[in-house]
Amino acid sequence: MTATATRVLVLNSGSSSVKYQLLDMNPDSGGGPAAGTRLAVGLVERIGEETSRLAHTPLATGGDKRETEGPIADHEAALKAVAAELSADGLGLDSPQLAAIGHRVVHGGLKFTAPTVIDDAVLQEIERLVPVAPLHNPANITGIRTAQALRPDLPQVAVFDTAFHTTMPEYAARYAIDVATADAHRIRRYGFHGTSHAYVSRKTAELLGKDPSEVNVIVLHLGNGASASAVAGGRCVDTSMGLTPLEGLVMGTRSGDIDPAVTFHLKRVAGMSEDDVDVLLNKKSGLVGLCGDNDMREIRRRIDEGDERARLAFDIYIHRLKKYIGAYTAVLGRVDAVAFTAGVGENAAPVRAAALAGLEEMGLAVDADLNAVRSGEPRLISPEYARVAAAVVPTDEELEIAQQTYALVSA
Repeated sequence: MTATATRVLVLNSGSSSVKYQLLDMNPDSGGGPAAGTRLAVGLVERIGEETSRLAHTPLATGGDKRETEGPIADHEAALKAVAAELSADGLGLDSPQLAAIGHRVVHGGLKFTAPTVIDDAVLQEIERLVPVAPLHNPANITGIRTAQALRPDLPQVAVFDTAFHTTMPEYAARYAIDVATADAHRIRRYGFHGTSHAYVSRKTAELLGKDPSEVNVIVLHLGNGASASAVAGGRCVDTSMGLTPLEGLVMGTRSGDIDPAVTFHLKRVAGMSEDDVDVLLNKKSGLVGLCGDNDMREIRRRIDEGDERARLAFDIYIHRLKKYIGAYTAVLGRVDAVAFTAGVGENAAPVRAAALAGLEEMGLAVDADLNAVRSGEPRLISPEYARVAAAVVPTDEELEIAQQTYALVSA
């Protein structure tokens, strides 16, 4: 890496999409951009369809968003289209200022506990983990291979969603099933959204004016996918998602915690196949299964109009949140803050208020006026007298990936 190479391209490759951001991590503020400055952001979606769409915003030049539609056959074509958009802004992948490409990889198992430069052995291990992440790791691998083909000379770094949670003690990570069976098939709790939980727990400590090692935080990452974590002194000690992202909180389309025997019952009584049950629990459950909507704004609108199904869905969602807040308070022993993040956590004031309502004996409270404020900045929403801080901390997974990537390749 040259001394002038300070840019990181962050890629998040899905099965039919690629999200990307180009950031400048230049630590030199002498006339250059601030560390973590976004130069361009974009999204390619519906890859493989006739109606593929690329939306690109060149932030470095202050230009308007550019959108194009038309067939994009595969991820290679998608990344070539992204490279062309970046080149049009003078930010091409051939730039000597590009230090590395950072890839979001969902599942790293137990082997990958930190960002890792990708070589053949690393890629093989990511492939071996496909059985425990069949919806995510194959798309991540495709993105990696495509980027390697475009810039074989450039460091490619994997940042794993599971890495932050590898600090969980065995008694939190193990399921109570036969040990030999569990070990043979890698069955344990891995957790996900790790880059978000790492970023938000650290930012929460900063908000409190303390070092992360001094702070115990419950992080509630509430988006269409949702997860909670208990973070003690900067280290995850428990998290709600498990072997897959299905376990834990009620989500947009996922059930979260459920009696495992429900799957047997559905197969025996309803004649459903394994695939049918998989689709039911992952895509037709959660809020959408309860009331037909997975958009919290629409659910709140329906509640205001007296819709009882929407009200019940909201109450179930909040009840599960409260259970995890209580459980993780017990796990941590001392809680300094509860931090809300992601789309729902950052924007849905009624969710935050309801989740902490009635928890005053645990030191938690919400100031209605502070909670109503909309801001893109980290902020407290608890009254001064509250023993435990309640915070809204916008997540930034792309910046976290870029920071981890740049730290690794510039070391």
